Amino acid sequence: MEGKEEDVRLGANRYSERQPIGTAAQGTYDKDYKEPPPAPLFEASELTSWSFYRAGIAEFLATFLFLYISVLTVMGVVGNPSGSKCGTVGIQGIAWSFGGMIFVLVYCTAGISGGHINPAVTFGLFLARKLSLTRAVFYMVMQCLGAICGAGVVKGFQTTLYMGNGGGANSVAPAYTKGDGLGAEIVVTFVLVYTVFSATDAKRSARDSHVPWIFWVGPFIGAALAAIYHVVVIRAIPFKSSD
Repeated sequence: MEGKEEDVRLGANRYSERQPIGTAAQGTYDKDYKEPPPAPLFEASELTSWSFYRAGIAEFLATFLFLYISVLTVMGVVGNPSGSKCGTVGIQGIAWSFGGMIFVLVYCTAGISGGHINPAVTFGLFLARKLSLTRAVFYMVMQCLGAICGAGVVKGFQTTLYMGNGGGANSVAPAYTKGDGLGAEIVVTFVLVYTVFSATDAKRSARDSHVPWIFWVGPFIGAALAAIYHVVVIRAIPFKSSD
């Protein structure tokens, strides 16, 4: 017991009662990466910058294309009159269209606007002071306009199919309550926005830059194992051809 009390006393003397936590602790240690400064709440100079409006246009076009392709895919599945699984791309096709479009559009717009394509992503980044209120509101407006136009084009080309299937809008399944639907939306949106934060974290970029060797050593080890398996295991088994 005396030894444990001594450890507690030494620990209390070594560390003060008030220790910085979270982002406040980042300034107390040497960092090998540069943390961008917090965005101001309102930045009037953005309103006179072409890059500001170019970013908004990129968000509009990306959201337009996303809604256009994804809603068309949903219409093709739910509007299949035959009901045959082979007649449409199915649920997996819908998932691939959503995921594939997000992958392509984020890649194309990340260097222009950040590739948000979702008001929830913009709102989360605003709360983390990654962008100003001016830019956040502008992004959300352009995203909503892009979504409206994308769905409107689908409705214009496929009016009967669109109206007959409610525009492919989400709804809570009969077996679930609105609370279940709300909980699901909270969870999946958390995963989405957390992924965005992790992928754009300056600390992660600095950490990953220290280990480029794994992208050389890993492939060479994998290639060597494949060669050994082929030569020692596969080719070493005697096969007798039948007459």
